[in-house]
Amino acid sequence: MSDQGATVDGQFAGRVAVITGGARGQGRSHAVELARQGADIALVDRCADLDTVTYPLATPDDLAETVRLVEAEGRRCISAVADVRDLEAMVAFIDGVAGEFGSVDILVANAGISTLGSIFDLDAEGWSETVDTNLTGVFNALRAVAPHMRRQRWGRMVTISSMMGRSANPLIAAYCASKWGVIGLTKSVAHEMAHSNVTVNCVAPGNVSTDMVHNEMLYKLMRPDLEHPTKEDVAGVMASLHVQPVPWLDVEEITSAVVFLCSEGARHITGSVIDVDAGATARFTA
Repeated sequence: MSDQGATVDGQFAGRVAVITGGARGQGRSHAVELARQGADIALVDRCADLDTVTYPLATPDDLAETVRLVEAEGRRCISAVADVRDLEAMVAFIDGVAGEFGSVDILVANAGISTLGSIFDLDAEGWSETVDTNLTGVFNALRAVAPHMRRQRWGRMVTISSMMGRSANPLIAAYCASKWGVIGLTKSVAHEMAHSNVTVNCVAPGNVSTDMVHNEMLYKLMRPDLEHPTKEDVAGVMASLHVQPVPWLDVEEITSAVVFLCSEGARHITGSVIDVDAGATARFTA
């Protein structure tokens, strides 16, 4: 635990939380709320675009803004520009966090991208960058924090999958495969960490109102009948992916599930998937 945290109010006072993909969107929301509830925060993000991703990714300025927001909550914050696909970089970052803050108590393995492409035209680069970021990146984060949590005999690992990790749609084969894989990975690691008082769980969001959803290429996929579809044009199609008639969720709704899984109240929940998807899970098998 961080030395400074013990004097702070909040259920995570004295805890240290690592968030991958923490520069913006869901990652920023998780970081700020965990800080608000007492945790010191460590953020890592690639902060650079990928050629296979058709929307802009986070920037160093985005990462700096998340640091500012965390510090505004009165908590300490470490940040680094690093790629979750690089295991050595992740281990070095996590070891550095443990050295500076004294522990690594919470991991939110949030970093992820979406690549569009039919099985007839998705190339090896598009496949690999998606699977390597969304699945191998989660493995790398879990692998980096596991020794610290086992040694201190306490920890919360939360991975982020998707409703597309429970079902499927055309033209997102790499995304679906990676997010299904996150669930299997999570359940396997839950077995390994169970005797170390470490829980390992997954959140599977529906459509979340972030740049991954709100971009021109996805809008065109949703409404191929329109040359320049708008947010309003795609809202109905997006809502049809849910059961509740809402097109997308706010990032704070995903954060609420993350915070619960990190809480003392979830101490006997492990290997589970929490679906935050406006009822899309009602269509899935038991």
